[in-house]
Amino acid sequence: MSSRVRRAGLAFLAATLAFTGAVYGVTRSASADVVAQLNGPQLVADMGAGWNLGNTLEASNDGTPSETAWGNPTVTQAFIDRVRASGFKTIRIPVAYLNHIGAGPDYTVNTAWLTRIKEVVDYAHSRGLYVLINMHGDGYKSVTGSWLICDAADQTTIRAKYQKVWQQVATKFQGYNDHLIFESMNENFDGQYGNPTQPCYSNINAYNQIFVDTVRRTGGTNAARWLLVPGWNTNIDHTVGSGFVIPTDQYRSSTIPAAEQRLMISVHYYDPWDFAGQEDGTITQWGAGATNPAKKSVWGQEDFLDGQMKKMRDTFVTRGYPFFVGEYGSVDKTTYDSTNNRYRADFARAVVSTAKKYGGATAYWDNGWNGQHGLGLFNRSSATVTQQGIIDAIMSGVGSQPSSSPSTSPSTSPSSSPSASPSASPSTSPSASPSTNPGGGTCRVSSTVSAWNTGLTNSITITNTGTTAVNGWTLAFTLAAGQSIVGGWSASYSPSSGTVSATNASYNGTLAPGGSTTIGYQANHTGNSAAPTGFKLNGTACN
Repeated sequence: MSSRVRRAGLAFLAATLAFTGAVYGVTRSASADVVAQLNGPQLVADMGAGWNLGNTLEASNDGTPSETAWGNPTVTQAFIDRVRASGFKTIRIPVAYLNHIGAGPDYTVNTAWLTRIKEVVDYAHSRGLYVLINMHGDGYKSVTGSWLICDAADQTTIRAKYQKVWQQVATKFQGYNDHLIFESMNENFDGQYGNPTQPCYSNINAYNQIFVDTVRRTGGTNAARWLLVPGWNTNIDHTVGSGFVIPTDQYRSSTIPAAEQRLMISVHYYDPWDFAGQEDGTITQWGAGATNPAKKSVWGQEDFLDGQMKKMRDTFVTRGYPFFVGEYGSVDKTTYDSTNNRYRADFARAVVSTAKKYGGATAYWDNGWNGQHGLGLFNRSSATVTQQGIIDAIMSGVGSQPSSSPSTSPSTSPSSSPSASPSASPSTSPSASPSTNPGGGTCRVSSTVSAWNTGLTNSITITNTGTTAVNGWTLAFTLAAGQSIVGGWSASYSPSSGTVSATNASYNGTLAPGGSTTIGYQANHTGNSAAPTGFKLNGTACN
């Protein structure tokens, strides 16, 4: 966000899939392991619940970025493990560069700062999480040292500097797999909250185009990496209209299917502001469950939220561009109304589920502050949860469960750190009555196939319907004759045809009672694109 509460406030490898041996899994290491490219719907589903490491790498003091400048502790692996164990699959890491950029014409970014950014990225990326990094604080007029200013006079210098910085960042992460996503900038606008102005909006569009061209031309995985671009101030209304131009993607890898996109649209959601962000006790309740009309805003309820997300679907998702609500949340007002956290949870659940309904992923804005007007979900110093109710609501909204138990040994020092466009209608395999699973409880499996010509993708959701946890699982199933797996995600697959065993990844091996996980694969076929049959979880039939 553009300000901070307590200065805090709200403030693929795109190459032909190649595999050796009999296992066709995706382990998601920091290196550029070869993975199946995901199209838009697959990406949104795989990203799951998202969370922001806010007020950290974008924090600064007198124009110099420092992760502890705004009161948050140094990021550790133990803390990121706690976030992951709570069920989050995506972490957005806001980044500022400011005075860490040297003089022109090279505009060299401070080596130590780039190294620290990489270390924090690795904490999450090495655990199989999606990671988004951006240029966050450099475009705010209120921040000392800011320079990415859309109504500044010398746009030639700004554009040259912007290009050089993104060239260095993209090169630094050139070999990282598809779980790393770049976002061009944050809430860029001219500082006034009225309608967009010119030439400011045209300059924002130009920044986005420079970003896409620069990242793509660094090559490697960057040629096919998913990229995220915002419109005016990440405002939904001013992004679906008012002059936003989607960048062209002329330098993208030729391995991306022609009918698919690799750009996402970035927006934020804090409506109604008097509930979500205004730091007083006037409006403390939200949604249909509100019990005191005087404490509920007269606008911005479920119907408004639905309409806003529908605009994103109608304008972008229908054209192949998924959207990402990179920030949402509501400040803590429990000092004014002891029931406030219930409505904060309702708000979070609604944003996540409604965005998902219309083809978007989300990331909760956590500024690290717990207490009045804070947005923290965790105590970052102790790596513990402080707002389990809101986390539960987020997981309910996205339809997922925590992935595994966190590490119990805290770490105080940082470590160093093709699919074609589906044309056939999806078919879902029938689900029989769940049966007992000796690995823990009972199970249910659903399978959704999207097929075209000689290829298909299959998304499989495994649900533990029992009363005890499943700790470690293998799902066996039989492919239709003529089908052969060429790539997969969220599990390892062996062999590639016939009766296949899909074994959990490191981050989804635990299924709590009622918990579920979604895996998937891409396969070739010779005319029979039927869903697999004979599902067995840890040796026991699910359907």
